[in-house]
Amino acid sequence: MIYGLYASAAGVRASSHRLDVVTNNLANAETTGFKRDLTIFQQRRTAAAEAGVNVRSESNADLEKLGGGMLAGQTSVDYSQGDIENTGSPLDFALQGHGFFAIRDGKDTALTRDGRFVNNKDGYLVTATTGKWVLDQNRLPILLKKGVPVIVGGDGTISQGKEIMGRVGVFDVPDQRILTKHGEGLLGYPDLEKRLKPGDATIVTGALERSNADPMRELAALMDASRNLEANANLIRYQDQTLSRLVNDVGRIS
Repeated sequence: MIYGLYASAAGVRASSHRLDVVTNNLANAETTGFKRDLTIFQQRRTAAAEAGVNVRSESNADLEKLGGGMLAGQTSVDYSQGDIENTGSPLDFALQGHGFFAIRDGKDTALTRDGRFVNNKDGYLVTATTGKWVLDQNRLPILLKKGVPVIVGGDGTISQGKEIMGRVGVFDVPDQRILTKHGEGLLGYPDLEKRLKPGDATIVTGALERSNADPMRELAALMDASRNLEANANLIRYQDQTLSRLVNDVGRIS
């Protein structure tokens, strides 16, 4: 095999993957509660190392020092805290610390950090973007009275008049690394109903958590990934030109 071409092709694939991830982060820099994705790379071992052969007798020691190129690993998520932005809306909730809101659509439960909630036509507290029920600390939907002013306490307790209608629940999972993004700011977890546990995040009412994707940082990463992609693509072109000259010119019999 042509070693240089394969190593450069692996670099193109890894850089292309990083471009996709960074572009998505940049596109969601203003998405409420969004958590940025991180690209994880790993060095690929050489074919000789993977096969376990004797490097001295069956490979080239200098090539072995170069490694087998770079591979993109599984994407991880940065769950660090985003900035809290005051909105003044009583049904906007932000989380400070570790935890998530639980929402339900029929029988399916999901998690989110997006605390933009509204009162729907049936009186239930739902997410403003998807219309899914917001669950209280007992994992039940919160039903509000129509036309009655809403008062929200610092712990997420919702009152109307002298009656407490419910308290917005805050939950967590045993291992955040297993959470999967489902789109629309929703997160899934295997066997979620049995794995939910109380979260230790503090609810900030009248506020929302901003995305933790910093546009300037993501833009710098985007430029870096673009340069790496271009450099590897150029290496492929140069090696192809060299091979062409080797076959058509050097090997020509005069």
